[in-house]
Amino acid sequence: MTPAPLAPQACAAAVSAAVADVFTVLEDWRDRVAAAVPLTTTTELDALVETLVLPALLGEAEPAAHRDAAQHGTAQHGTAQHGTAQHGTAQQGTAQHGTAQHGTAPHGTAPHGAPALLVGAGFIATADYRPGRPAHFAWWLGPLASNPLLGTTLSPTRLDLAARVHTEYLRDFRGLEWYRVPEATGRAHVTGPYVDHLCTFDFIVTLTLPVQVDGGTVGVIGADVSVTRLEQALLPVLLGLSAPAALVNAVGRVMISTEATLAAGDIVPNPGHPLTGYDRVPCPGIPFDVIVRRPPE
Repeated sequence: MTPAPLAPQACAAAVSAAVADVFTVLEDWRDRVAAAVPLTTTTELDALVETLVLPALLGEAEPAAHRDAAQHGTAQHGTAQHGTAQHGTAQQGTAQHGTAQHGTAPHGTAPHGAPALLVGAGFIATADYRPGRPAHFAWWLGPLASNPLLGTTLSPTRLDLAARVHTEYLRDFRGLEWYRVPEATGRAHVTGPYVDHLCTFDFIVTLTLPVQVDGGTVGVIGADVSVTRLEQALLPVLLGLSAPAALVNAVGRVMISTEATLAAGDIVPNPGHPLTGYDRVPCPGIPFDVIVRRPPE
């Protein structure tokens, strides 16, 4: 018996579930880093962050959201704001969204496996965390395939800014969206999708949370989510819909698509695909929408 088509709202909920899993992992890291910051040197802090992020980058850590869902059926994560930007170059669009719940969709479920989506993660300190040093990056990249800079790597590698070109903008990293917004708002933030020209040279989404101690922000904890991996996880969900569809951010940039003429990176609406031809379904709690092509009248 052929299963009934997936409802667009269930598809949107599945997308939210995938992002919620990542935020749940980040919340745990944030709390551990915040507890350590008042007593920790940067060397010790680096060691702590490394122990947190490496299992996730290797796909060895089970997200707390998965455990919670197994026990309770649903979980929530904090509210997220959004926009689009590179680690250096921004494409704008900003709004707030409420909290997201996550569970499973009827046939096509959200992947309870945040670490499998991550290609980079770590902690970025405030400018005054170390006197005289404007930034402190404790950031790691997961194993990479055919990376233009690093080639193919089989284990996580530490981000070495000294070995990177075109990193001048990081001297004023507090102005970059993925850092600036969570520091200013005290809330979770979603940046992207965008092409990461610093680390992965790939299409990614960056999720960040502020790390606060005694009422002040000491840095931002974050993770880069591979859009390719997100597509592998969510494409079966989109294919469960009754019509061609795409996952887009708030400005209409396509991340995943089952519409043959909409490629990742395209902007909807455009002259060939006016938004009036699609039904837009918000993904609860995150700045993404599922758009589904309407049947011809």
